[in-house]
Amino acid sequence: MSLPVRPVRRGWVVRDRVPGPDVDEFAEPGQVIGALARAPHGTLLAVQHPHRTPAALAAGTGLLDALPHARAELAALIRRAYREVADVVAPYRVDGPDGTACGLLCLVDPDAIAHTEDVYPDVVAERGQVLASLGIATSAAMLIPITELNSSGYDGLTSLVLGIDDEPAVSLVDSGGRRHWVWLVGPGARQDAFLEAAGAHPLLVADGNHRVAAARSAGLSGLLALVTSGPGLRVGPIHRAIVGTGLGASDLVTAWERVGLTVSSLPYVVDPEPGVVVVRCADEVLRVELPAGQGIDHAVVESLLLGEALGLDPESPCVRPVTDPSAEAEAVLLIAPVPLKEVFEGSKMPRKSTYFTPKPRSGLLLADLTP
Repeated sequence: MSLPVRPVRRGWVVRDRVPGPDVDEFAEPGQVIGALARAPHGTLLAVQHPHRTPAALAAGTGLLDALPHARAELAALIRRAYREVADVVAPYRVDGPDGTACGLLCLVDPDAIAHTEDVYPDVVAERGQVLASLGIATSAAMLIPITELNSSGYDGLTSLVLGIDDEPAVSLVDSGGRRHWVWLVGPGARQDAFLEAAGAHPLLVADGNHRVAAARSAGLSGLLALVTSGPGLRVGPIHRAIVGTGLGASDLVTAWERVGLTVSSLPYVVDPEPGVVVVRCADEVLRVELPAGQGIDHAVVESLLLGEALGLDPESPCVRPVTDPSAEAEAVLLIAPVPLKEVFEGSKMPRKSTYFTPKPRSGLLLADLTP
């Protein structure tokens, strides 16, 4: 049987610490620009966003013109901070306050992966250009297999990782207090066992829908991915912030009641529950009941509360996905996390509606994606 997963034929594992902040920590261009302004010279973040560095912005350098510098910068980072490896898979474990994940870093055929969320075409196009130009993956998509647990309570891949007693190739703690371990397994029966466990079931995207789509748009036959099913994965919420509209709490109440929604006031911000959106405005907190039977809460928020009631395109600059409930905005629509069951059932969700934790730390293992 042909598996959708395979070893990293040529790669680089970090020697000590990853150069710069986590590549996948920042969702918005503005956050990336701010992080690059604060970061030291020579980071993977600058390689992934070469047109958003202070120097590129000052010179008005666009993405295509910045890519040659990104390739040179990546080559310099590899020489300085990494050592080369060949024909390996990388069992991986991360433990932290936001959960535990065990799995396998390896190459995965992007055509064998099912998307769980819609994507932003402009983000896919940009990431595809960067990926095709670099030819090296600096971060991994996070994939979950649809599995049945064995008698120990774990799937086969998790059990294999938990059974490792070798010294790891990488062991470090990130800025969020999570401990990361990476082991390297070369060709042989042990590697075959890891690959068989990782490729035994259909794979869904937990985190990295844009990376998977970018790999496809770049015409790549593989992308770097962490295949994991836990055992302590959690799905956190991604909310929606309204900015630059001039709308206040009274405007929102009027618009939402006009489309038949029940809106009431709350004395303070509370966690949202399924079917209910909590809205934090500048001077008031609102509770909005969503109509039943219309799909995932995020989809109802985008189509009804934002689109029909307010006339806002969810892709416009006036609507931003945020994970921080206290984000600065005219209003933040707090949405309950998507139930894990919905994700495992393969339901297609709106863009930026799931936030799996803990995520793999980008930059621990780089993978050559060229044929």
